[in-house]
Amino acid sequence: MLGKGLGAGAAILMVLVVVVAAILGTVAAFEHVATPNTAAGAGSTPSPAARADIPPQLLALYQHAAGDCPGLDWSTLAGIGKVETDHGRATLPGVHEGENFAGAAGLMQFLEPTFAAVTSRHRLPPGGANPPSRYNDSDAIHTAAFYLCDSGAPRDLHAAIFTYNHSQDYVAQVLACAARYRLAPPTGSGDCHTITAPNPAAAQAISYACSQLGQPYVWGGTGPETSGGWDCSGLVQAAYARAGITLPRTSEEQVGVGPRILYEQLEPGDLIFYRSGGDVHHVGLYLGAGKMIHAPDFGKPVQIGEVKYPGNDFYTGTRPTERVSTTDSRART
Repeated sequence: MLGKGLGAGAAILMVLVVVVAAILGTVAAFEHVATPNTAAGAGSTPSPAARADIPPQLLALYQHAAGDCPGLDWSTLAGIGKVETDHGRATLPGVHEGENFAGAAGLMQFLEPTFAAVTSRHRLPPGGANPPSRYNDSDAIHTAAFYLCDSGAPRDLHAAIFTYNHSQDYVAQVLACAARYRLAPPTGSGDCHTITAPNPAAAQAISYACSQLGQPYVWGGTGPETSGGWDCSGLVQAAYARAGITLPRTSEEQVGVGPRILYEQLEPGDLIFYRSGGDVHHVGLYLGAGKMIHAPDFGKPVQIGEVKYPGNDFYTGTRPTERVSTTDSRART
């Protein structure tokens, strides 16, 4: 790759169980979010593709080093290792000795000033070189984890990876590789009783939306206390506000938040948009199994419905938990 000041923040794949019970006609939501384990092997489960492609000793290092940045999934580190040097198998200059044309070296392709700055701030664990070396796999991977964390991971994974190498194509390659390395999560049950979600924010948004089942539809509605009910975009805006994510007010604006997601790639917590005549006119919150929770229209309360139905004008899904950096691509610094 062209260069990198490092940074890929992590894709954390956590299975969260949200139990919603109906009490006196009102749905109350409860969720259990697994606490990330920072011990070796923590994070998502390696997929068969990961076990076939990543040398076992490096897989163990990626998993262990992810604990240096709470919430960072090991697959992000592995994605960087794959894109940079094919897990050390590349024979290009700067992988095992010397530097490449940009001055990067080692398994994770660090610039010397960046590596020195990170290792001066963070004590690396035993098992590396003394002093720490870019060519030592343990030192390189742990330094990468610390650097991603310093750059905003896992809160803003896209920005952290972009810091690692200032290229949007690079970010996309790392994230795609990391996704292949993770065992696919459950797709969700499609109801408000037992729901799986890929991260805490999605779980919280689903939990809140489910607690509003049965509330009336009100055009322009922002909640029963303020408006007597919800409209479609008001419901999803409030649901993600409970998760600490700010969305614009209307569906036309909300469709621009987060990367676009194909129907086949939807995960619980994704937003689902419908468009007619060039205008986005409706939004719902995906539950899984082809179902969404939404505020449909006049006379129809907040309810669970099918994402696709006869005559539907499904447009796209988006993932507000993964906001894409809009910074221009530029050379490594």
